[in-house]
Amino acid sequence: MKVALIIGITGQTGSYLAEVLLEKNYIVHGIIRRSSSFNTHRIQHLFKDPHNKKIKIHLHYGDIDDSASLQRIIKITNPDEIYNLAAQSHVRTSFDMPIYTAGSVGMGALKIFEVIRNLKTTKKIRIYQASSSEMFGNSNKKVQNEKTPFAPTSPYAAAKLFSYHSAIIYRKSYNMFISNGILFNHESPRRLSTFVTRKITHGVAKILAGKEKYIYLGNIDAKRDWGYALDYAEAIWKILQYKKPEDFVIATNKTYSVKDFLEETFRLVELDWKKYVKIDDRYKRPFELDYLKGDYSKAKKLLKWKPKTNFKQLVRKMLEHDLETYGIQDKIKK
Repeated sequence: MKVALIIGITGQTGSYLAEVLLEKNYIVHGIIRRSSSFNTHRIQHLFKDPHNKKIKIHLHYGDIDDSASLQRIIKITNPDEIYNLAAQSHVRTSFDMPIYTAGSVGMGALKIFEVIRNLKTTKKIRIYQASSSEMFGNSNKKVQNEKTPFAPTSPYAAAKLFSYHSAIIYRKSYNMFISNGILFNHESPRRLSTFVTRKITHGVAKILAGKEKYIYLGNIDAKRDWGYALDYAEAIWKILQYKKPEDFVIATNKTYSVKDFLEETFRLVELDWKKYVKIDDRYKRPFELDYLKGDYSKAKKLLKWKPKTNFKQLVRKMLEHDLETYGIQDKIKK
């Protein structure tokens, strides 16, 4: 039975990855930060049976800023695979907190690599490093793949690029099994409502429930390649099962604007989005990233992976969840 350690298990992607690994009969360990409030709601359903003596998920307090806790947890868990998904992941926030973002995203990954490099273990741990399509920035390419030059446009993207190159350096210098997953935008009902897609679906639900009148957004012309986080969690697992460490783009090869997302969400409840959306410059980035579209050909060929959920299905999944929260799921168009 394989053992996996997920750093960032309470996040959107980490919670889906935990489900994927449990279904594949892994013992799953996760690192969570100690705080005054519980933040395990995304994985709470994995602990439903308190009488199950064969619990396969275990949580440990730690932090990627704390090398000592990382070393302790890795020694205790002795994992076959480590998935680093931890980060300050909100791009707009990275402009307000650039130093913190650089620390959690860039230096956090480096600390993990250093801890593992210096551990005396009989097994070769496979490591997944979460990279981001944001690293491509405004590359002026119609489609981005593993060979596309990077041109980051935010502190978050720059920090991700640091961790990406650190992974490659440690892979080549110390013969470590480290793979980068360059994931394009992946969304789900578990996405925080501060991210634009969930801000839209949750905002529509609040409008229909009489809780809000408007949704405030920034640049609605920005175009992104949006996929479903559960599909991408499966891809993450496949990346570490490949015979050697490689870097993979995970995407849908289709792009839609924020405006497209708005139109589809409001179409499902038969409302005119223009009556409910206001543009607020506070939500615009100082340096805008206008267009992203990923080419996942390498993952399709080598990993036999492709996305299962299309754009309209993704929007519907998210909206159904948010409408159900307010008990108004009957508002959605069949």
